[in-house]
Amino acid sequence: MNDLTPTRLRIIATGGTFDKLYDPATGTLGFGSRSALPTMIEQARLESSPVIDLLMRIDSLDMTNDDRHRILATCQASPEKAIVIVHGTDTLVETAQVLAHARIDACIVLTGAMVPACIDGSDARFNLGFAAACAQLLPVGVHIAAHGRVFAWNAVRKNRSGARFESL
Repeated sequence: MNDLTPTRLRIIATGGTFDKLYDPATGTLGFGSRSALPTMIEQARLESSPVIDLLMRIDSLDMTNDDRHRILATCQASPEKAIVIVHGTDTLVETAQVLAHARIDACIVLTGAMVPACIDGSDARFNLGFAAACAQLLPVGVHIAAHGRVFAWNAVRKNRSGARFESL
């Protein structure tokens, strides 16, 4: 994956703020009946359409070890060697740790968004595109990509007040 030839990409959706919708009637964020990912992928006009797994739609604060192992099993079963996981930002590092310890022969890039994709000014589209490029170009391993930066999974934290990820 170190050359510039695109590889087949798999995108695994787990939910998180990235895929939440704003309900004006209640003033809350929640999950609607469908994910924003298929439309975003279509609008991106990728040369080769990625495989999309709409695995779950949960807030990462509600994610359990069973959920993380479901993500792991999906990655292990993937024939694609470039994998993007769209994940809630609050526990993204915990899921990355589970994946890293499994030593999967693929480039796995986790990303998320601080603002839902459906809201103007969201970072979701940029982060998704950036993560997709990273997954096709970075070496085998587990990485976190957001806001134009790539981090080793074990050298990053979420900066809540700055609404971004930063190096440890």
